[in-house]
This record gives sequence, C-alpha cells and structure tokens, in this order.
Amino acid sequence: QVQLVESGGGLVQAGGSLRLSCAASRSISSANVMAWYRQAPGKQRELVAAISDGGTTNYADSVKGRFTISRDNAKNTVYLQMNTLKPDDTAVYYCNLRLVVSGSNYWGQGTQVTVSS
Repeated sequence: QVQLVESGGGLVQAGGSLRLSCAASRSISSANVMAWYRQAPGKQRELVAAISDGGTTNYADSVKGRFTISRDNAKNTVYLQMNTLKPDDTAVYYCNLRLVVSGSNYWGQGTQVTVSS
C-alpha cells in the first residue's frame, strides 16, 4: 500500500500562482506514473498533468504553458506549479500514482484550489 498526502492548495486571485505537493509514503521501485487530476463541482474528474518515473510529461490542453509538473524521486514527491491561474482552475486537485506493471492506482485525499476573479 502507498499513501499519498497532498499539500499547497488554497485561495488565490486570478493571475496568481500556487504550488501543490504530493508525497508518497514510501519509495516506488517499479515503473510508475504520477499525476494530478482535478474535479470541479458538477464535473467529472479530469487529468491535469502526468509525469513518468523517467520524466516524460503530458498536460491537458487547458493548462499547457501555465502549469508545470515535476517530481523528485529521491523524496517520493510530485509537484504541480500553477501559474496564471484562472477561475476555471477552481477544483479539488487529486494526486494519483499508477504502477505501470500491476495497474494499481492510488489516490490522495485531495486539496482545494479556489481562484477568485
């Protein structure tokens, strides 16, 4: 089992920045992908950004050029730097870990991000 603990959410004005962090409870030795998803009220959960253990990244079109995902494998932590935030970015942000071989999925508890106009 792996526990994921997110931090860094909060309230920010449009145009501002936030940095989310997600720490895994143990090191992951097998191939894996860590990602951030978000879910706004009344909407489905959507992928925001993902990064493989090798550093390959992908982003939702809506955040390209504004958000940056990174990871520190030595600290078992993934980050999401969010710049030029918009009210549409308001959501609960969830950290996800997927083990490539087994397909196991782990989720954090979520952290609220609210962007005021």
